[in-house]
Amino acid sequence: MEKKYDFGFILFISCVAALGGFLFGFDSAVINGTVKALATAFKSDALVSGFSVASALLGCAVGAFYAGTLADKVGRKPMMLVAAVLFFVSALGSGIATSVLQFVIYRLIGGLAIGAASVLAPAYISEVAPAHIRGRLASLQQLAIVLGILAAFFSNYLIAKAAGGAAEPWLGGYEGWSWMFWAGCIPAGLYLVLILLVPESPRYLIACGKEAQAAKVLRRVWGSEGLDAELALIRSTVQRTHKPRISDLLAKGKLLPIVWIGIGLSVFQQFVGINVVFYYGAVLWQAAGFSESNALLINVLSGAVNIIATFLAIATIDRLGRKPLLLVGSAGMAVSLGVLAVLFAMAGRAADGSLLLGRVEAIGALVAAHLYILFFAFSWGPVVWVLLGEIFSNRIRGTALAVAASAQWVANFVITMTFPVLLASIGLGGAYGVYTLCALLSFFFVQKWIKETRGRTLEEMSKES
Repeated sequence: MEKKYDFGFILFISCVAALGGFLFGFDSAVINGTVKALATAFKSDALVSGFSVASALLGCAVGAFYAGTLADKVGRKPMMLVAAVLFFVSALGSGIATSVLQFVIYRLIGGLAIGAASVLAPAYISEVAPAHIRGRLASLQQLAIVLGILAAFFSNYLIAKAAGGAAEPWLGGYEGWSWMFWAGCIPAGLYLVLILLVPESPRYLIACGKEAQAAKVLRRVWGSEGLDAELALIRSTVQRTHKPRISDLLAKGKLLPIVWIGIGLSVFQQFVGINVVFYYGAVLWQAAGFSESNALLINVLSGAVNIIATFLAIATIDRLGRKPLLLVGSAGMAVSLGVLAVLFAMAGRAADGSLLLGRVEAIGALVAAHLYILFFAFSWGPVVWVLLGEIFSNRIRGTALAVAASAQWVANFVITMTFPVLLASIGLGGAYGVYTLCALLSFFFVQKWIKETRGRTLEEMSKES
């Protein structure tokens, strides 16, 4: 018999934690519509523009690494509050920057917040959710991310349309790109207020010896039936003789295999090239021959497909399981990316270097690109975050998740920095050929190394890892 639990309360606190994911998505994608305007405003070349786009990712890697270990020491809730403040400062500062250096500093601050959110939300949600609905609740992180991405695309489109372009003056004489960044202050402020209303993770409280507080939270979210046995089980997997540290992830001087699996999941999620679409979407579609307005509108369509597929994943992840979704996603991405690579490779070129796609080829590219987004959002988007919150034992979860998430952001940085280089050297066709190969390799990685976690408690998995 399933335990009685307060689903409304669990959903509320999970949504609040996932709001960090919304800001993660918004702050990551808002740069998309500002790339050319920033290059004009700061008079920067392609290399400097590329670094301006990718700079936040360096902060993401640092934020992810330290947020996990700090969350194990001071708690999930205090670190989420810190992330909310950093999101607000970054949104405000990025819009008032008057030089590349200032802009990069504020984007690095935003990167710290994004990296922290990428670790804190899946860890917190996995630790408060009952096992039989944990996959759906943990998927809220990815849903929030894609909603944030869509919100950024849509606000960018509306602001550019109202101002006459991202580089054009708008309200108060500030250029459109400044307002694109300032729009992020609204969700950041909301996140800061709502975090004050959620309880600390019960597993963290037990690890700190605060069992009375942990019992109060568990009674609210899971019900009182079997509470003492649950407390004892959690206690047995979180007991520590020292504070969390990186050495906990080592055995005989080598990283634990489960940590390598987490790193592999994180790296493949990025190496399939998904963030090229979300960071450079406007540039990509303009390179394929579409106007700026149409390219920004395609971004909105991409964001909508992303959300629909994520809802599909949420509806099926606790029924079909994590591993089947990943395998289907890898296969689907490999095929759709392969089609894009062929279409882009066969296209002609205009005098300005942009691709010349016929009507049929352009429609084919749009369909293939959105099928690729659909397969990613149905699988590798949400499932990786769910698995990273599940596969690590209670004793090492925060630290191991920090390492895996840091690897993800380093991989993201590599992909983001290399895309302009690939675009200039081997073209869109060659770049998408590389991402196709990575999608194919991800299929075999999942097949060999990923174990199913559907319906199992964190304590059951803790005893195996």
